[in-house]
Amino acid sequence: MQNLTISIITVAYNAQDTIEQCLDSVSRQKFKNIQHIVIDGGSTDNTVSLIKQYKDNIDVFISEPDQGIYDAMNKGIARATGDIIGTLNADDFLANDDVLTDVAEVFGRQNVNILYGNLDFIGPAGQVVRKWRSGKYRSGVKKLNWGWMPPHPTFYCKRSLFEELGYYKLDYGSAADYELMLRFFHTIQDDGEVYHLNKVVVKMLIGGVSNNNLRNRLKALRFDFKAMRNNRILFPYFTVIIKPLRKIVQFF
Repeated sequence: MQNLTISIITVAYNAQDTIEQCLDSVSRQKFKNIQHIVIDGGSTDNTVSLIKQYKDNIDVFISEPDQGIYDAMNKGIARATGDIIGTLNADDFLANDDVLTDVAEVFGRQNVNILYGNLDFIGPAGQVVRKWRSGKYRSGVKKLNWGWMPPHPTFYCKRSLFEELGYYKLDYGSAADYELMLRFFHTIQDDGEVYHLNKVVVKMLIGGVSNNNLRNRLKALRFDFKAMRNNRILFPYFTVIIKPLRKIVQFF
């Protein structure tokens, strides 16, 4: 674990209200072998000046127009040198100061290619309004065919997977993260290569482009279906219906 490095990619655009909490959560990590990459989409508010206040803790900073969040993530991946890569967007923050220590310990002691954890959705008053607990991955029961997926903000994997399998595909729109995870999970030969860190890893402020109105939600479902159809989901018409229904339990 001492020699392992984690690259964290933060994507931001006009995020002046949340970016400091995000950057601060990375700077406070007890695990220090971090390459923090920040990709800004050419913000027009105070985001860039706030990012520059953390320049001592940021290894790569780019501010320029992009083609959206996944294009920005791809820019970060291309510059990542860590053994492990994870993302932490401007509206998210690491749940505590030990998160990356826990992540590093798992990758350091086990033959793990993918790790994911638990996620809390946070309301405007700081209260937890949803809890995403995916549970353990089991390929034998075909969980992916039943609409299962882990929370992408808690998804960490070896950099070698990106090198072998490619980056986020922009033609999947808001489902580019789902498509990438399907693609990566389908390469797993043994369930032991996937580790569920049963702790809250990330806290996410409620919102999101794909969920902010009915039109965007329907568009997101179409992208989900495309990802399923092209990544060996057996019954995509069934899975595209059951996948959003699985989220109901997150509110209880």
